[in-house]
Amino acid sequence: MWLLVLATVLAALAAVAVPEPSVPPPREAAIFADLSAEELRAVRAFLMGQPELGLAPSRAEPLAKNSLFLVELLPPKKRLALRYLDQGGPAPRRQARAVVFFGAQAEPNVTEFAVGPLPRPSAYRPLRLKGRRTVPFAARPVTALEYELLHRKLAEATAPLYRLLRDTTGFWYHNCSEHCLTFSDVAPRGLVPGERRTWFMLQRFVEGYFLHPVGLEVLIEHSATDPGRWAVQCLWYHGHYYATAEELAQRYMQGALPTARLPPPPAAPVFSSYEPRGRFSTGTPTDVHGAKVCEPQGRRYHLRGNHLEYGGWSLAFRLRSSAGLQLFDLRFNGERVAYELSVQEAAAFYGGHSPAGMQTKFLDAGWGMGSVTYELARGIDCPEVATYVDVHHLYDADGPVRFARALCLFELPTGVPLRRHFDSNFRGGYQFYAGLEGQALVLRTTSTVYNYDYIWDVLLYPNGVLEAKVHATGFIHATFYTPQGRRYGSRVHAHVLGNLHTHLVHYKVDLDIAGTGNSFETVELHLENISNPWSPGEPGIHACPLLGSQGWEGRGTVGCRGTWCPWGPTWCRFCRYHLAVTRHHENEATSSSIYNQNDPWEPVVDFEGFVRDDESIEDEDLVAWVTVGFLHIPHAEDVPNTATPGNAVGFFLRPFNFFDEDPSVASRSTVIVRPLDATASHVQIQRWTPASPGPCVSPGPFTYNGTYWQE
Repeated sequence: MWLLVLATVLAALAAVAVPEPSVPPPREAAIFADLSAEELRAVRAFLMGQPELGLAPSRAEPLAKNSLFLVELLPPKKRLALRYLDQGGPAPRRQARAVVFFGAQAEPNVTEFAVGPLPRPSAYRPLRLKGRRTVPFAARPVTALEYELLHRKLAEATAPLYRLLRDTTGFWYHNCSEHCLTFSDVAPRGLVPGERRTWFMLQRFVEGYFLHPVGLEVLIEHSATDPGRWAVQCLWYHGHYYATAEELAQRYMQGALPTARLPPPPAAPVFSSYEPRGRFSTGTPTDVHGAKVCEPQGRRYHLRGNHLEYGGWSLAFRLRSSAGLQLFDLRFNGERVAYELSVQEAAAFYGGHSPAGMQTKFLDAGWGMGSVTYELARGIDCPEVATYVDVHHLYDADGPVRFARALCLFELPTGVPLRRHFDSNFRGGYQFYAGLEGQALVLRTTSTVYNYDYIWDVLLYPNGVLEAKVHATGFIHATFYTPQGRRYGSRVHAHVLGNLHTHLVHYKVDLDIAGTGNSFETVELHLENISNPWSPGEPGIHACPLLGSQGWEGRGTVGCRGTWCPWGPTWCRFCRYHLAVTRHHENEATSSSIYNQNDPWEPVVDFEGFVRDDESIEDEDLVAWVTVGFLHIPHAEDVPNTATPGNAVGFFLRPFNFFDEDPSVASRSTVIVRPLDATASHVQIQRWTPASPGPCVSPGPFTYNGTYWQE
């Protein structure tokens, strides 16, 4: 069996990179490959040419139109893929998933379609989402066009506040060309199904504007497809609520409004900037390059299209626009370990005194989490020697958009041996020393969801261990400081409150261990007292037997409940379980959706239904749903950004009595040292790699003595 280990890190309260040559993937991996730019264009052209759909360009006005929002690969059904991969059956038809906003209808809705066959589509059919044929229009993600119209509404709404904002912040929103304000919006957009009411928090538009709230938040109702019917419903300013902007402006002009005047931002560097400032007390140099990753004898992995091989590992990968990294057909030494491992959702639940704090419950799939995979910086986000991969997204755009270097692969020295032993003779010498270099292959991408940056990693180790990990960095979600806000976070700067929040990340792990017929078993350790068998009458000893299947007998869907879910029963329901195990169903492909953010009360995908089926999970095709997360109480050291140390969570897949021995014995990166005399002045060194790794590490060969004589 394989053991799923949750390695959550709970914070106390987080070569020149040119495009690689295009090498087609093996046919087995090609069925999981993302749509090419040509395929994306073909799908869009086909749908735009269907008169019954009445599609118009996405970015152009008006809002009340039918438009194509998203196109991505529609993965093949598992049974068809396995028939092709394992039984020599026909290749599954290649199809696209297309999301269409029907805004020009009397009752607007969102409908998803399967479009195919690719690369030359000729037909489409509606997809059903857990029994639904359409999605409520209010549940749709916000488009760039809607944001532009909201920007105009905010400019109109804040016009009466020009003097107040200019006097107290030095910036304004209405009719602005410099010293401008900008905004961040929060979600969910309302309190009940069908609403589309959003709180907007105004900020000074300087570098790192997320840390520059000015204390004004505006609630806009924008459910209508006609922006002329949108309305401001409420304002929050420095701890108090106002019905209209005119009321707030009048209070200011009458001198009846308590205000805080913000100092002008310095010319440079502003506190939210990355520009260096200050000095380390030791004086050690930081203006020279630090340690680097190198490949002294070249790459030790193979990449063909979306197919990756490293040591015993092989897998196919894609970077889907809707939710991010997705791996398929994961094998070790040719035997499948998992059919799928994928990111499902990233949630962040906040507390606060202002609406932009207390209302914020982010579900990042609803913000295009998979489509914001911006370029990885060579030497910072990934080593210089990494292989960089471009991707194409068609998300809220009128054609495919190329994201250069959106994904990288590299072999990483872990800095700790995979295993080692010093076999002492307890007389100042040793029988042997042996060790295996610690390395792992890293598959990495990022998602920059407005203020936060997620770094998504999958690490493949030569001993058959897989690690899935995410680091959280970027700017904190900050609101304007008020004394009442101290209950909900920390004062990280003069007028800035870092709001308390919980990060939760959900993964799907479709394990297929020695086939699809798997069972779920827990192993627990219990302490028991037994009599001393070799000395009767003496004090007893403790034994710790392993008890398998404790509490579960293979019947019923299993959920191991967690304690960190901070919201009500209808929200982001996966967070109630550290681990849930369910039967595989084709209509339970994902635990969340791009629509759950804006309609969490009646979610299109309701994960709770997955675990309420009470189906047998004994010798069945099982899926493990894993939740990892941490509590983040912001602090001054989160300025300018949250740092990655202490803000990473993840889990491991580890073999457990699956192999006869550690499979990393096949690695030739082992070194064995045996002394040839008592003083170890002569040693025998066995290694299966070149004596020296090359000048990028050290010009000299490997040496070792290992003695520990008293001097």
